[in-house]
Amino acid sequence: MLSTAVDNGDAPADGIAIERVRVRCPYCRSVEDKVVDSRMAEEGAAIRRRRECLACGKRFTTFERAEGVTLWVVKRSGERVAYDRSKVVEGLRRACVNRPVASEEIQRVADEIEEAMRAPGVNEVRSQDVGIAVLDRLRELDEVAYIRFASVYKDFQELTDFEREVGLLLQKKTPPKSSGPGSQTNGPDG
Repeated sequence: MLSTAVDNGDAPADGIAIERVRVRCPYCRSVEDKVVDSRMAEEGAAIRRRRECLACGKRFTTFERAEGVTLWVVKRSGERVAYDRSKVVEGLRRACVNRPVASEEIQRVADEIEEAMRAPGVNEVRSQDVGIAVLDRLRELDEVAYIRFASVYKDFQELTDFEREVGLLLQKKTPPKSSGPGSQTNGPDG
């Protein structure tokens, strides 16, 4: 995590002060940098900035996001904690290790989950709701990653737990067989 320092400078003639946030370089810890590129990210929800450290010359990326209303997660113990997107991303990353899932896809899924949890008027969700949302997205994204996450989330203890979950996964994947009038067959006459 990058630490920041704020440089307010002098207020311009129109009386509106613009804050310049100074970000520490992750390589040399200097706060002297310049922005070399700025783009909209996360469908307009953030700004991605490429920065170049003036002390060591290395480049790094920062993201700016508007702070919203705090979303609270109620754990099974009843404890309330602030929603932490990085925990969702880390869980997704661990489930997707050595799988053909790009980092951008993980970020997209994390965005979708957070958006779903931040439904209008909702400021508190159960941790189970977050876990189920992760499972639902992983089922669509990568079945092996889904099983990995499910094994930890659902606390698999025995091989039969895996068998049951794979069976459910296969059941949802297989389309129902049609056996009524007009159904087609792939036999030698059909």
